[in-house]
Amino acid sequence: MTGKSQLLELSSISKRFGHNLVLNNIDFDLREGEVEAILGENGAGKSTLIKILSGAYQPDGGVMKLAGEAYCPSSPVDGLRQGLAVIYQELNLAPHLTVEENIMLGQEVSRFGLVNRKRNLEKIREVLNFLHHPEISPEVRVSQLSAGARQVVEIARALVRQSRILIMDEPTSSLSGEDTNYLFEIIKKLKSQGTAVVYVSHFLEEVRQVADRFVVLRDGQVAGRGKICDISIDQLIEMIIGQRLNELYPRIPHQPGQTIMECAGLKSRKMTQPVFLEVREGEILGVAGLVGAGRTEFLRALFGLDRVEGGLVVLKGQSFRPVHPEFSIKRGLGFLSEDRQSEGLALRMSVTDNLTLSYLRPYSSQGLISGRKQKQAASSWVEKLSIRTQSPEEKVWTLSGGNQQKVALARLLHQQASIFLMDEPTRGIDVKSKSQIYEIMGRLAAEKKTVIFVSSYLPELLGVSDRLAVFHRGQLIAVRPAADWTETSLMKAAVTGKTDEDNGKRCEDEA
Repeated sequence: MTGKSQLLELSSISKRFGHNLVLNNIDFDLREGEVEAILGENGAGKSTLIKILSGAYQPDGGVMKLAGEAYCPSSPVDGLRQGLAVIYQELNLAPHLTVEENIMLGQEVSRFGLVNRKRNLEKIREVLNFLHHPEISPEVRVSQLSAGARQVVEIARALVRQSRILIMDEPTSSLSGEDTNYLFEIIKKLKSQGTAVVYVSHFLEEVRQVADRFVVLRDGQVAGRGKICDISIDQLIEMIIGQRLNELYPRIPHQPGQTIMECAGLKSRKMTQPVFLEVREGEILGVAGLVGAGRTEFLRALFGLDRVEGGLVVLKGQSFRPVHPEFSIKRGLGFLSEDRQSEGLALRMSVTDNLTLSYLRPYSSQGLISGRKQKQAASSWVEKLSIRTQSPEEKVWTLSGGNQQKVALARLLHQQASIFLMDEPTRGIDVKSKSQIYEIMGRLAAEKKTVIFVSSYLPELLGVSDRLAVFHRGQLIAVRPAADWTETSLMKAAVTGKTDEDNGKRCEDEA
């Protein structure tokens, strides 16, 4: 990093919410043309630090400097004016507006009160070309774009503002492997232009690939820092959680039994092909494929969230068509959404309500609900799943991502599900919470429950699953024991729709 000037400097930054000291004397520095990763468990203080940098929060103590000058943004808008842009995990785009409108919103080129659309389009095309995505049309609505393309639009908006520092919060959590590689190429190009990047991620393999330096936060304090090339992933994990993590993918002994559920040509309006699949009692079935390959659509059809237009589900010998989530819940199915913010949780409601609303029967009598019993049950689940919350009455939105996910999972356990449909269950949560969720999945299988989970993260699919099902362009193309797959063969099948078995069969036919 020799020769690169220091762009951002934080000294002794502290932040307190009530009696809770969230950040305690944090030092941090960033140089131009550098990527520095901020790592830590959910609740370690990363989000608070990002919000202080952006101007959303004001620090209670400490000093910040930007390019040697005092930096005290009064709001996120003020932070943007001074050259610091944040791309949050939940993208801040207006889906009903066009790409052009989203990129230029609040910074339109105008004269005498009239928008100079020609100049706006020139700026947009210039930045999209820089990002190697000229195919994205300024006229298309953002709602029509893929997750990867939306990420590009968010970055383009920051570049149009000529931001000197770009903060990326879990930027790849919704991206396919291909889109992730594109993002890394964009980051390399930004570095070459002198832009500095603060990269926040729980995917440590990615961090090693893209970052120059790192800082680890734990319980609001700096637990370690250094060059990323000087530390292993195991050492990073130990630094993040403060102890040795003996096994990231804990294997709870279990033995899949007889077929418990069969999808017989199940197809919803949003699926391009019907699915034929058998699932066993006490089995963990991983579902792989690119984003948009039909994985999520399959789970939603199975749970009755999307309208089913063909096929049946045979569960414990009984045939039915999933027409509504309530119908599926009564049959023992539970669904964990990939989008906990807008669909998986009621963020403005309490932990207790989120845990129990889908199954209130134990607390109701003659139309009245016993709040005392409801809170007792919620407290029990909070303890069992080690959910970090001040009280079961705390609003869910105040919890970290990992603890929010545990609340969503606890709801399925509370409603006594026997088949767990989990869409990206570890998305956007820290290493320790991931390991805890893997352990819960293993214990469910040991209790003869069935888990079907979708993931874009190949190591966890291989590390947790008994069998793996692969989708390609809406079609289920292969179901095999996890031991028969590698990351390479999984990715090949997801991208091309071909498996090594297909290639071997073709060679036999030609011979």
